[in-house]
Amino acid sequence: MLTTQVLIFLRNKPDRKNLLLLFRFLIVLLVIILIYTLIFRYLMGLEGQTYSLVTGFYWTLTVMSTLGFGDITFQGDAGRLFSVIVLVSGMLFLLILFPFTFINFFYSPWMKAQELAKVPRDLPEGISGHVILTKYGPIAEVLIKKLKQFNYEYVVLVADIQEGLRLRDLGVHVMLGDLGDPETYRMARVGRAALVATTESDVINTNVAFTVRGISKEVQIIATCSYSASDDILKLAGCNHVLHLGEIMGLFLSRRANGGDAGAHLIGEFDELKIAEALVTGSSLVGLKLRETRLRQDIGVSVVGVWERGKFQAAEPDTLISSSTVLVLAGTAQQIESYNQTFCVKAVMAAPVLIIGGGRVGRATGRNLIARGLDYRIVEKDPERARGKERVVLGDAAELEVLKEAGIDETHCVIITSHDDDVNVYLTIYCRLLRPDVQVITRSNLERNIGIMHRAGSDFVMSYASMGANTIFNLLERSGILMVAEGLDLIEVAVPESLEGRSIAASCIRKETGCTVIAVKAEGITHVNPAPDMVLQKDAEIILIGTVEAEKKFFERYGSN
Repeated sequence: MLTTQVLIFLRNKPDRKNLLLLFRFLIVLLVIILIYTLIFRYLMGLEGQTYSLVTGFYWTLTVMSTLGFGDITFQGDAGRLFSVIVLVSGMLFLLILFPFTFINFFYSPWMKAQELAKVPRDLPEGISGHVILTKYGPIAEVLIKKLKQFNYEYVVLVADIQEGLRLRDLGVHVMLGDLGDPETYRMARVGRAALVATTESDVINTNVAFTVRGISKEVQIIATCSYSASDDILKLAGCNHVLHLGEIMGLFLSRRANGGDAGAHLIGEFDELKIAEALVTGSSLVGLKLRETRLRQDIGVSVVGVWERGKFQAAEPDTLISSSTVLVLAGTAQQIESYNQTFCVKAVMAAPVLIIGGGRVGRATGRNLIARGLDYRIVEKDPERARGKERVVLGDAAELEVLKEAGIDETHCVIITSHDDDVNVYLTIYCRLLRPDVQVITRSNLERNIGIMHRAGSDFVMSYASMGANTIFNLLERSGILMVAEGLDLIEVAVPESLEGRSIAASCIRKETGCTVIAVKAEGITHVNPAPDMVLQKDAEIILIGTVEAEKKFFERYGSN
């Protein structure tokens, strides 16, 4: 560590210059002390006192430092006048100039070198398969949790040393470097990285992608994109994937809207395995217990869980299906299609869906609702966003008159899409008070606010940070996890050693962890909805579905292989 600090200190040209100035100051100070020593001996000789050079050096230092022990003194006025001169010059040099020079020319640069040593400028040469992030924000925070869970190395690039130290204190792995400097990515070993994820502005993301692609032609580059016009530019710059998170969020929110049509919508897939969410409003399933539906026996599809008022619950035989229940189904494409042919109900609600917030997410939600055949109204208080837009009501959603004009009394669903979580909590509570029976879907920007939104009265909450992080993680090569809904993951893992040779029923995975085995991959074949007596063989892989908490319990119990 000391060697690193010295190298950083000496590598900086201004620091080397300051060190030279400090050295010159010390030489001047030493010369003055020697001159005073010689004058001391001369004046003492005039008074008939004889002292050695060492004693003269000792006297000079005690007087200049204002210690003045008093064991050696002059008797004459000339000597006393000289003592005053030595004392005053000592105060100037040792008590003022020397501390100032030492602190500014040596101590401060040295402390800066220590700080720089804490935030590395490069990664170890042997590192590979790591993820490089260009910004630490809500998305990166959630993504890092996933990377740690699955033992992926990562680094966050920072341009400011203070930001690097702050993140380092939070336990984040950081590296100092300018995002526009090719040397930064060489030092980050980008040629052996698994992924570069950049979540800055479109302009900075373009620069990052172009710079990285100039160094490595193979590494995956994923960039977020705020404006559709930037899509082609980012791809030309070298991005493998361009994520329009506003559009993705709009799609997720629109899927949850109750439009009166009971049908299954695909939300994820692993090879032949398909995962779908099915609204049941108006279907013959409402009022039945899961065992009474005979979905597995008659259709072949499995109900792996249900969403009820924003909470995911594992499917139990006695789980009662209400009009607000959303089923999470697992099966093949043919089985999902068979479910829709049997239970899909086409019904059009007369009242439009109410969307609060006319930003990118709100507009994307509206477009996806139209694709589902559902009408909508957007409440937006910014005149620039509302000007010339169809289905937009200009005004503040906190005002009852505005909400009434938009149709709060008639709508069956309210989707809140503001980018401010505090505002979203307020509006969720407000809408729930106005319409206790209405479906409320809320966007949360920070993952930690999901629980608050649910307590405020939201039926479903979609976290922007979680969605962005999981979308990036799903694109990571060799990734064994897929987010299929907020807080619900699909996980592919090798059969743990402790479960080899045991049947699915005997393994008690669901009982012990809350995760459900929905498929087994063995010898190149994916067995969807395997029988409980199927034996888990060595070298096989199991596909699980479960909440984040259930997923954590599984890895705590069986490891991440």
